[in-house]
Amino acid sequence: MKLTEKDLLTGISRDLGLESKNEAYVVSDRKFDYRTDAISAQTIQAHQELLDGYVDTLNRVSAELDTADKESANSNDSVFRSLKIDEIYNLNAAFLHGLFFDNISETSRITADSLSFLRLERDFGTFDNWQRDFIATAMSARSGWAITVYNSFLRRYMNVAVDLHSTNVPFSSYPVIVLDVWEHAYYRDYLDDRKKYIFAMMKQLNWKAIDERFQRAEEIGEVFK
Repeated sequence: MKLTEKDLLTGISRDLGLESKNEAYVVSDRKFDYRTDAISAQTIQAHQELLDGYVDTLNRVSAELDTADKESANSNDSVFRSLKIDEIYNLNAAFLHGLFFDNISETSRITADSLSFLRLERDFGTFDNWQRDFIATAMSARSGWAITVYNSFLRRYMNVAVDLHSTNVPFSSYPVIVLDVWEHAYYRDYLDDRKKYIFAMMKQLNWKAIDERFQRAEEIGEVFK
């Protein structure tokens, strides 16, 4: 069965865990079942509150863009430009946090015949090569994210280091594995030992949720053939 664009958009919205209402550009938040013994309850609560703030800000910016003066927009100093930059920053922050929360679980198991394993092995040579590259990517991000994405330009999976929420984001990429490496994600529990935090979280990747994203990425790849 050939997927329509509407099918893809519906599926992607479901995977992201945050839904946009049809009537207007308003994003609705949800509480995540963030199951992990690698992070303290206090950090989890603070992280959820941070996500709530990004969603609230995104909705406010969206509303302000509706009435912003477009005639005075310019690249030097304009309200419209500032709102557009804030829009992408908070949009990425909200959805990346949702993806991160959903791909973490106390139960982490991947099999050699899973789509995730097969595709990572194909594009990185071996699964171990992907792990090494992902860890290096996570160590390289400057207050940001390590993300495995499917890039439809290259038609393959790659790891990207995103600084903040909106710097170094490659076009035409769909995220399948997301790790938060902002200091707020680990400092309470690991202080400045980012590598220890990365190792702990990689042992708790929810491969069932991740494999569903790989399925969606493959469907996206079919559309761009």
